[in-house]
Amino acid sequence: MHKLLFLFFLMPALLADGQGKSGKPTSKNPNIIIVFTDDMGYGDLTCYGSEKNRTPNLDQMGKEGIRFTDFYVASSICTPSRSALMTGCYPRRVDMQANERPIGSVGRQVLFPESKKGLNPNEITIAEVLKRKGYTTACIGKWHLGDQRAFLPTRQGFDYYFGIPYSNDMGRAAIPLPLMRNEEVIEAPVDQNTITKRYTEEAVAFIKKNKNKPFFIYLPHAMPHTPVYASDQFRGKSANGIYGDAVEEIDWSMGEINRALKENGLDDNTLVIFTSDNGADKRYGGSNLPLSGYKGSTAEGGMRVPCLMRWPAVIPAGKVCNQLVTSLEIMPTLAKLVSFQLPKNLVVDGKDMLPLMRNPDTPSPRDVLYYYQLEQLQAIRSGTWKLIVPTDTALANVHQGKFGPGKKLALYDLGKDIKEEMDVSADHPDVVARLMKYAAQARNELGDLNVKGKGTRKPGMVENPVPQLLKSK
Repeated sequence: MHKLLFLFFLMPALLADGQGKSGKPTSKNPNIIIVFTDDMGYGDLTCYGSEKNRTPNLDQMGKEGIRFTDFYVASSICTPSRSALMTGCYPRRVDMQANERPIGSVGRQVLFPESKKGLNPNEITIAEVLKRKGYTTACIGKWHLGDQRAFLPTRQGFDYYFGIPYSNDMGRAAIPLPLMRNEEVIEAPVDQNTITKRYTEEAVAFIKKNKNKPFFIYLPHAMPHTPVYASDQFRGKSANGIYGDAVEEIDWSMGEINRALKENGLDDNTLVIFTSDNGADKRYGGSNLPLSGYKGSTAEGGMRVPCLMRWPAVIPAGKVCNQLVTSLEIMPTLAKLVSFQLPKNLVVDGKDMLPLMRNPDTPSPRDVLYYYQLEQLQAIRSGTWKLIVPTDTALANVHQGKFGPGKKLALYDLGKDIKEEMDVSADHPDVVARLMKYAAQARNELGDLNVKGKGTRKPGMVENPVPQLLKSK
């Protein structure tokens, strides 16, 4: 009965024969793989316009599934973006928008090694949702939601963890960059030249091992975050320096994973999602073109990222979706997909996007997107309209930790002005007024700079953080 109900929800037009669009059975929950790159920009894939990086496997994935043109993450910085993906909540709601350092200090926007703070284990993650529905779960790659034992992936719904617990630029002499298996450091400093290759091998091995039961793989790559590395097979081979080498190795990785799915008879009923944690940092070879801005900003290039989704049994091939959709949608969508009832008292900001995945012409489930940078509301999007919210101060250069001059109100029609060049606020006072009402709602619910919202929850905290070190033999 459960399977029939699942099919009725998933593919009502095909309920009579119990088959997906490819003609193969879809009577069980799909395997799920989420690939989350680090600092890969909107314009870094060939299918998004790159003329430097060769990404044939990702381009093919787009041809066989859906390519999203207006897909956003909930932050333009690592830690808060990852918390939003895992929980379906704005980072401010789960208090993961900044670490405990003072406002204005370098690095306030992310968690560092030995931080007291981490994603609260009481939050419900994608992995916990799927694990409770019988999935075997693995996190392979960069975690960055707290390096203390209480916050590690193995305490957040993952059966298995292999990866670096924070950014790949955070190693130092006293605490060499650690590679962990589950809750133990197995290598320090980790050899980053081979990290993409090793993550890929781990993912393929996990697929083979768990091919007879539903599984979830979360693969947050370390690359192409700086310092950028690539293996011997790819180093020096691209037309875009080491950055392009890393992007092309990630493309190879996606090809290896998709090949493993096919070889193990899992391809048709596996949902694969590929996206990035935020836009590219323009200083190192990444591209967000044709968008303006870059990592760390609330311009489009900071938070609008490439996104491809492929699920042959359900998602139509060769489609392009121009609807507003975000990474916040992924957790509640997967919960709905596997018939997991989220607690009624749990406020989640994401929306069910399964109808949009099945038919990209379906209206977006999202009415509004709030662009927060650290604790500050800086912009709002509704439909094609984007309003720059006036502020007294704004984080102008996150890399130097400096607050620049305040932002003036401006309105852009992203449907006509993707580069955010023409302020049309004077011509559309009604739109400005409507979006400012959204701003008031956001500030009331989620808060703003130095102001706590009524709907925010507490992060996880430990009193005495310890470093992740390789045990002496």
